[in-house]
Amino acid sequence: MKKSPDVKSQHYAFVNKQTASELTGLSAETLKKYRLAGKLEKGIHWVEINCRVVRYNISLVLDWIQNHDENPQGHIKAIENYLASLPSSQKQTRCNR
Repeated sequence: MKKSPDVKSQHYAFVNKQTASELTGLSAETLKKYRLAGKLEKGIHWVEINCRVVRYNISLVLDWIQNHDENPQGHIKAIENYLASLPSSQKQTRCNR
């Protein structure tokens, strides 16, 4: 039986458009078109640092390329894993006094 990967051990790197283009094989313009068309979701696949700087979550962009047509449920699971890995999703432990 295959063990599922530990969500906490997954690393999600955010890269600039040039690096995303190199790693995906898509042009920076195509990545932008996918962003503007809503194919890549803001806050999931990419973040806007300021009005001139966008960073791509390269793990999720690559997963989207691989799965968006043939295995959309697999990509949804990857998004869920990412969201669960965020510090804001972690349970807070409280000290008892």
